[in-house]
This record gives sequence, structure tokens and C-alpha cells, in this order.
Amino acid sequence: MKKFVYQAKDTSGKTIKGTMEAETREEVSAKIYDQGWFPIKIQADLGKGTTGMHKFTTKELSFCCRQLSAMMSSGLTIVKALDILYKQMGKKDAQQTWLDVYENVQKGATLTEALQEKSGAFPDFFISMIGAGESSGTLDTVMARLQDHYAKENKTTNKVKGAMTYPIVLAVLCVVMVIGMFTLILPNFRDMGNEEDMSVITKALFAFSDFVIEKWWLLIIIVLVIVFAIIYGLKVKSVRLKFDELKLKMPKVGGLIKIIYTGRFARTMSSLYSSGIPMVECLERSSKILGNTFVDEAFIQIVDEVKQGQPLSTSIQKTDVFDSMFCSIVYVGEESGALDEILSKTADYYEEESDAAIERLVGLMEPLMIVIMGVAIGLCLAGIFPLLYGGMDIE
Repeated sequence: MKKFVYQAKDTSGKTIKGTMEAETREEVSAKIYDQGWFPIKIQADLGKGTTGMHKFTTKELSFCCRQLSAMMSSGLTIVKALDILYKQMGKKDAQQTWLDVYENVQKGATLTEALQEKSGAFPDFFISMIGAGESSGTLDTVMARLQDHYAKENKTTNKVKGAMTYPIVLAVLCVVMVIGMFTLILPNFRDMGNEEDMSVITKALFAFSDFVIEKWWLLIIIVLVIVFAIIYGLKVKSVRLKFDELKLKMPKVGGLIKIIYTGRFARTMSSLYSSGIPMVECLERSSKILGNTFVDEAFIQIVDEVKQGQPLSTSIQKTDVFDSMFCSIVYVGEESGALDEILSKTADYYEEESDAAIERLVGLMEPLMIVIMGVAIGLCLAGIFPLLYGGMDIE
């Protein structure tokens, strides 16, 4: 018997964590369902070795899937393909992970079972797709789909990083400029006028300047406390739930985030459903890749309704999480019996829309940084100009 660590949700949405002994992950999943819960994450308990496990990035997964797909399409067995693959890994921990998978498969385990033993290294989506491919005998085709999926995920990630470069540089420049003005420039104007004659703005600016110069350490502590409060606050379920809900309801930003979520959901759902995975499991897996607790809560109800025979299009329409046009497209796919094909085509469309939405979302940050810089400069000028004009008065 093997030991597994699991996370599940009950019908009220409460997260439940625990351990269970079983032969396979499927057995653990079945036992969780028997208790009326919904499994979120199941992985083998590897003890102390888990913390040192290599977690594969989308770029690495894309490379691995491409290599395995090419080798299996050429007629190589999965054992031989894994033997070649682990030797191609550049990082030692990644090489060791694939070596362990190779050895387990060589001993008679299926690739899915071997990957489940290393589920901390591989995402659940990846393992589910491999399992579907082995069950249907189309593992090489599934590998090709996974390669395409992770290549697009990596492309999107790189686009986000590239788009964020300018706003981050602008934000750093804004902070440096404000600190420079209040510590190096503003103090030089203090002797140009009497404190009694200074305006309220000027007095406030000099007071803040003195605070930054004399008690900079306190300012750093305040900033760190705020940052840590936000980080730990978001780990509280109720706070995280409200924050994730707020993101979707923010003017301008909420609409763009919905488009991004729709694109990612459509692509993942298309990949899973076309591989023969049951609808309920597709929905559970697809919602997890969005990384939004509010969406996860909404999908508990969606899964329940789909189990009871409700159409998917009707259920997702109620959540107000996805773009309205997407719900209509899903309805057409269900009515025509070609949901997998329509999802695939829809995913292509929404991925292009997602790229544009990401650029617009990041673009909203640039004017915000410029406004902050403008306000800071304007306040300094409003405080300094009266001193300058006062210093030029001739009695």
C-alpha cells in the first residue's frame, strides 16, 4: 500500500486536507468521492524527498513532450524514449526525476503511475492527459497535443514577462525619483523662507522629507509590514476569495481578466475533452489552471449541475466568469455533438484575444505610473515655487 496526500472540497466549499493509504491515485479519488467530497489534488507522499523534487516549468514540459512525441511517432517504445529523454535533461534534479520515472516504467508500472509517484514535479493536467492517452492507446497523439499546449502556455508567459518589463522599470524609476526629490532636492530650499510664512503644502512636504531622511528605517519597516500583511492576508481563504472576486468585477480590468480566463479554460478543456477524459473531470482540472479561488467555488456548483444532467453552457453562463460569447459557442457545440472540435477552434480565437487583453491590461499600468510621477513632481513644485517667489521679493 502506498501513502497519498490529498486536498478535497466538501459541498459547502470547505477545503479538506489529509493522507490516505491506497494502491493508486484512482482508488484515493474514488474513496474521496464516496465521502461526498470533490478531490482537488492527490499526490504520493514521498516524505523528506518531496521538498527537493524538481518542478518542471512550461518550457521544460514543452521540450519533454516534443521529444517524447517525436520518438514515439518514430516507433520507439516508451521505455526506450524515456531512457533517451532523461539523458537529455540539463539539470541534475530534472534528470533524476525522469530517471526515476524511467526505472518505474521499466519495472512494469504504466507511465501514468510512474508520473503520479512524482506528482509534485508534474502538474495534474499533464498526468491526466497522459492517463487518457494510455487508456485510449493514443499516447503519441496526446504527447503532440501536450507539446502544443505547453508551447502556447510558455509563449503567453513570455509575453506577460516582456510586457511587464516597461511598467516595472517605470515603477522603480518613480520610486527612485520621489525618494531623490525628498532627500536630495527639497532640503536645499528649506532656508529660503520662514516656517511661519510657509503654506500648508510646503510644511507637509518638508515634514515628509525630514521623516524620510531621519527615519528611513521606520519607512522600510512599514512597507515590509504592509507587504507581509498582504501576502499572509491572501492566504486566508475568505480574504483570497473576496480578492479574486474583486479582480473579476473591477471596471475595465475585470473584463480583460475574463477574456484571459476564457482563453486558458477553452484550451485546457479542449485538450482534456478531446483526449477522452470524462466531462466532470475535465471541468475539475480546467478550473484549477486558472488559479482563482472564486472560480473554483463557482465550479463546485457547475460540476454538481453537470452531474445532474444540466447542459454545460447553461451552468457556466450562471457564473458570470467567462465571456458571454463563449457560453453561446459551447451551447452550439453541445447541440451539434462536436464540442471538442468547437472548443479547439474557440481556444485559438480566445488565445489571440487573451494576448491582446494581456497587452491592454499591462498598458493600463503605464499611465498610472506616469500619473503618480506627475503628482509627486506637482506637489514638490507647489511647495517650492512659493519659496522661490518669496526669495525674489525686493523690499
